[in-house]
Amino acid sequence: MNIQRIERKKLIIDMDGVLADVYQQFIAMEEKDSGHKININDLKGKEEYLAFPNGRQHVNTKGFFSNAPLMPGAVESLRQLNGQYEVYIVSAAMEFPNSLPEKLEWLGIHFPFISWQQIAFCGSKNVIQGDIMIDEHFKNLDNFNGQTILFTQPHNDGHDDRGHTRVTGWMEINKMLL
Repeated sequence: MNIQRIERKKLIIDMDGVLADVYQQFIAMEEKDSGHKININDLKGKEEYLAFPNGRQHVNTKGFFSNAPLMPGAVESLRQLNGQYEVYIVSAAMEFPNSLPEKLEWLGIHFPFISWQQIAFCGSKNVIQGDIMIDEHFKNLDNFNGQTILFTQPHNDGHDDRGHTRVTGWMEINKMLL
């Protein structure tokens, strides 16, 4: 008996800015520290380090990653995608070593259907291979050999898409991939 194995496409999904709403986390922490309320619309086209003066301090603060809010629609979408694709959550987390346990805990709480074998923490995503990558940073998408989906965030908004397919949220990803 000859059983044919159907290979599913490898879908690489970034965590921060795609699954986790780190912009809302930065905004909340900036307001708490300075009393200044930042309007997300004022951040269009600004690099993150310019948009959030205390950002480096915040990403090194205990709880920054574990308390980040979810991107709207992320859980439902990822559950469906996980059934149709070989899904991997890939996060460049090595720059902030304290983020590793927090990110792993956050994924376990919000995405319990994603196994530990589907999570990769790395320093650079240049070594990552797959069929499709969803990320909000050009530096990760520009070096990827497969299909690239640019998740809109303020720092990339208003910039040329560089040949990547731009989406503004999980509903658009569903229409494209499901």
